[in-house]
Amino acid sequence: MGKEKNPRRVADNEAMAKVRMLRTSPQKLNLVAQMIRGKKVEKALTDLTFSNKRIAQDVKKCLQSAIANAENNHNLDVDNLVVAEAWVGKNMVMKRGRPRARGRFGKILKPFSELTIKVRQVEEQA
Repeated sequence: MGKEKNPRRVADNEAMAKVRMLRTSPQKLNLVAQMIRGKKVEKALTDLTFSNKRIAQDVKKCLQSAIANAENNHNLDVDNLVVAEAWVGKNMVMKRGRPRARGRFGKILKPFSELTIKVRQVEEQA
């Protein structure tokens, strides 16, 4: 009598991972996501490991999660995975402030973002 299984949100040869509430602006996060789009996962992990950006470690965790989802949940071959898509979205913005001269108020915005990474298994070329 139970509910039917939900249909997959991605194709049979894909897996994805999403991380929310990353404490950085979407513009800065997109620079790191841009580095890994379209690359093989081993190369993308290496690039993130040696990146100087602070947020690169969180992006690496998300990519590792997508790889683990592909291997454990969807039985995909890790050696043939490619970062198919990596997109960034806005999340909430903490609003803080600081008193300024002549009774004014300086707005300080602390943005959060979210990241979605989709990996795809590609066939070996002959």
